[in-house]
Amino acid sequence: MELPPEEAVRQEGLIEFYGSFKEMFEFFCKNTTIHGTIRLVCSGSTRGKRALWTLLLLASFGMLYWQFALMFSQFWSYPVVLTMSMHSEPKMFPAVTVCNRDPYRFELVREHLEQLDRMAEESLSFLYGSSFSSERGFHGKEQNGNGIGNGIGNGNGNRNLSSSGFRLSHNFSLVRMAQIRAGRKRSSVGFQLCNSTGGNCFFKTYSSGLDAILEWYRFHYMNIMAQLPLAMNDSEHQEHLQDMVYSCQYDGEPCRPSDFVHFHHPIFGSCYTFNSKGTDPFWTATKPGIPYGLSLLLRARQRGQLPLLSPVAGVRVLIHRHNQSPFLEHEGFDIRPGIATTIGIRQDEVNRLGGNYGRCTTDGADVAVELLYNSSYTLQACLHSCFQQLMLQECGCGYYYYPLPVGARPCDYSQNPGWGHCFYQLYSRLRNHQLNCFEQCPKPCRESLYKVSAGTAKWPSAKSQDWVRQALRHQNGYNSSSSRDIAKVTIFYQQLNSQAVHEAPLLSENLLLSSMGSQWSLWFGSSVLSVVEMLELLLDTLVLSLLCCCRRFGARRPPGGPDPTPETRLELGEGRPAPGTPGIPGIPQLRGCGGGEELDLGQGLGQDLGQEIRAERV
Repeated sequence: MELPPEEAVRQEGLIEFYGSFKEMFEFFCKNTTIHGTIRLVCSGSTRGKRALWTLLLLASFGMLYWQFALMFSQFWSYPVVLTMSMHSEPKMFPAVTVCNRDPYRFELVREHLEQLDRMAEESLSFLYGSSFSSERGFHGKEQNGNGIGNGIGNGNGNRNLSSSGFRLSHNFSLVRMAQIRAGRKRSSVGFQLCNSTGGNCFFKTYSSGLDAILEWYRFHYMNIMAQLPLAMNDSEHQEHLQDMVYSCQYDGEPCRPSDFVHFHHPIFGSCYTFNSKGTDPFWTATKPGIPYGLSLLLRARQRGQLPLLSPVAGVRVLIHRHNQSPFLEHEGFDIRPGIATTIGIRQDEVNRLGGNYGRCTTDGADVAVELLYNSSYTLQACLHSCFQQLMLQECGCGYYYYPLPVGARPCDYSQNPGWGHCFYQLYSRLRNHQLNCFEQCPKPCRESLYKVSAGTAKWPSAKSQDWVRQALRHQNGYNSSSSRDIAKVTIFYQQLNSQAVHEAPLLSENLLLSSMGSQWSLWFGSSVLSVVEMLELLLDTLVLSLLCCCRRFGARRPPGGPDPTPETRLELGEGRPAPGTPGIPGIPQLRGCGGGEELDLGQGLGQDLGQEIRAERV
């Protein structure tokens, strides 16, 4: 059966295209895999159904892209989910720091400290009407077991800094103030602080007189200690380990001299850190339980060197990570003398994602704050370093309790009269998160945390304290008539199982694509190829629109101008024009472009070589 000449020409075409937008849209609706679109064509005779299906399709598109917007909004907020895992393996025992809470009375500043004690007695007498004699006061010397006074020398005899220009200031006297709050009269105790010019004064007050006295004493103590040389050799002032640690065993083996390092804390006194580096295999924990932990027998002597600076009797214990500075004023707990304390520990690990999911740092190298501690990065070390740098910038001197940069001097009111006013206001801003230190100091991306649980018992018992005291006397030179200044501490792993907490993206790229596919299938019941069909429709629409624009532009040539479309030859293939069709043989005329013209396009390109393209004006 022979086909009509026009159909034969159509079969010979290499590239087919639509003759109008209507034809293109009908072809898409009849052949696409998107559900519901064929209803737009099949319901052409019923306008109500066609309008209904049009509204349904538009509503489905709206719901789909509304869901897409919610997904992308959630994805770009970078939420995280916490996953927990457990693993059991031998691990390194943590670092343990113990302090005797008995700060030194340095001989270099002995006279200033005694003067401060007398000022404290006068303030207490003024506030509470009490009288303190030198025997009951704070500056009476006490002899230790070797007949040596409590003042810690510096190797230079009795030389002190009394001849220097520093003098204790009497401008910070303690006062009692009455305030009316909620109709009730309340009293507070504090001292006044002013700037360097004597203005902008405020009172640093406390509801408890005890807290006010301790803070007032500590403030003057910092000014006195700032007179000590920065490069003072601490080894000349430290006690022997045997004076504080009577016994040390780990996993049933005695501790070695290389297992601890000594340092002096201005408030917590003489301190020792065991297993500070965490690199010695001796400290590897292979079994959980009390017999395999660290056992310490400590003496907490209450010599009362600086009772207003450290009024607590006992031993400070802190369990922390290796190569980390112990922040005893923020962490740790106190051990009571005359008590046996067992401390069980469990290790947890926290792993943070960082990046878009939250700021964290691996080793602190990418942090803008210069760490002043000679240890690994911690959030507390970064905050202290940031605060110290702000102190140097705004107050002109450094805070005594924090490390100082090279060339900086600690604050004292003989050289910086208004440093106290500056410090307390700056510290209040830090505590209220009004400084940018918390923005500059991210958390570590990987962090080990130790959870502790403690139990106590009286030690030694009433029936065993005599022979315990005798054994300590012969072995350690213990000469006290009471064993109430001895504390026994045992630190051990409760179990070697550690819990690791990992941050994971709540909505990853794979989950986002999966959710988008689910929504697409829900609203249209189609697949990825349906998206390709829509892209093809958009591309065809663009091409057809460009051809329409070209047709209109050719129809608007000025009068007397050249022929709208010059003759052009196509050399694409062989073919014959359909009977009665001008232009390219076998190409239907483009309809629906407007302009009163028809343009021959290729629904059968690949026609006879040498044919001329002609556009006729209707």
